[in-house]
Amino acid sequence: MYRNLPNLLTIARLILAFVFFLILGVYRYDDGPNWALWTATILFIVAAGTDFLDGYLARRWHVESQFGRIMDPFCDKVLILGAFIYLAGPRFVDPIAIKEPQELAFHILKGNMVSGIYPWMVALILARELLVTGIRGELEAKGVKFGANIWGKAKMVLQACVVPLVLLIIFLFSRYTAAGDREARAVLAIIRNALVYITVFVSVMSGVPYVTGAMRQMREMKGA
Repeated sequence: MYRNLPNLLTIARLILAFVFFLILGVYRYDDGPNWALWTATILFIVAAGTDFLDGYLARRWHVESQFGRIMDPFCDKVLILGAFIYLAGPRFVDPIAIKEPQELAFHILKGNMVSGIYPWMVALILARELLVTGIRGELEAKGVKFGANIWGKAKMVLQACVVPLVLLIIFLFSRYTAAGDREARAVLAIIRNALVYITVFVSVMSGVPYVTGAMRQMREMKGA
């Protein structure tokens, strides 16, 4: 039974991801309901936790499998990219930013998403994932092992931490909006923007070692 547990956790992450999408789809800023936002946040944290647990158990019990090598990164991408796509969607448009675009202009980067996440960010992250996946598939088809490196793992950890933090900030935004506290909104916006832009930058730059590593492997293969 223990030999199958890592793979079962991987499958569970995919199921949790789709439940997370369904629950998050119930929420609309700032009409709520808040239970949907909190439930989605908990589901995401649990789903992300299975990513670290399945890999740890597979290595500890020496039960790494081809299924895990394929499905583990696939489930990660579904969870993370799906979360970013939802957070860049119309349910997270800030009505105050639309009605009063000049409000907090000194503090907030121009935009109207309460999540701070925009479609161009999702496109950049998706492009990075497609590029790395293509490189990995090409090299491994030639017999070269090209698994995740430390930068890819760090990127995943950062993304997994930022998504629930952004969901928390969205909840706080709605509370401070109701209270009319503009200064608190400004502080939250600065924190949110810093988290999101750092995450996008790190996500894109984490693909650079894969590209340079692939170029080096190709040169070695040509010279062999």
